[in-house]
Formats: sequence, structure tokens, C-alpha cells
Amino acid sequence: MRRPGGDRDRDRGQVSIEFLGMTPLIILTLVLVWQAVLVGYTFTLAGNAADEGVRAGTAAPQGAARQAACSAAGMKHLSAGWKEDAAVDCSPSGYVTADVSLRVPVLFPGLFSFPATVHGHAGAVEEVKH
Repeated sequence: MRRPGGDRDRDRGQVSIEFLGMTPLIILTLVLVWQAVLVGYTFTLAGNAADEGVRAGTAAPQGAARQAACSAAGMKHLSAGWKEDAAVDCSPSGYVTADVSLRVPVLFPGLFSFPATVHGHAGAVEEVKH
């Protein structure tokens, strides 16, 4: 003869056990999604820094002033976590290009970086002043 409630009493706590078993998988998934967001954001920052650098470089005089203006503009909007390993290089004359290299942070900007580097590139024609 079966008791009222039957199998229901034997399954008590099953949801709690299943949730505890899935918790590491849920956390790992969230960490991987967050890391993917950081990789994408680093690509966005590199492209924007290159655009800003080349914009400033086209308006600056040729030579060291152009490199300084380009580098300063490229670094201006980068936060400290990305500035540490950032490099902004501009072409000296003619068709102005800016190349930006950023390291992808691991989980939080400023702690550790992957050995991979993200590159941003932009170019524009030099402005002629009359």
C-alpha cells in the first residue's frame, strides 16, 4: 500500500542539489561571456583610438609634433587598464595613418592581460592649410 504523497517525499531537496551541481557551470558561462565582452570592447577601443589619433595627426604639422598629437589623442579616451600596454604610432607625412595596439585584459582591466594584442588602424589624407 502506498502512502499519500508517495514519490513526492523522496524527491524533496532534488532542486537544491541540482542547482548546486549547476552553479559552477553557470559561473563559468558568465565568466566566458564577460571575457568575450572585454575582447569586443578592446577591439572597439583600438579602432576609436586609431580614429582619434589620425584625426589629430592630420591637423598637426609634420614631424615630431604630428606623432605627439596623434599619440596624445589616441590615448586620451583609454582608461588606465588599457593605457598600460597601449602603443599609438602615426605615419610621418602624406597619407596619415594611425596604428594602435592594445592588450586584452583578463576579467578586469589593469590586472592581467592575454599575450594576444588587438590592433586598430585608421587613415586619412593630410589637411592642406592655405
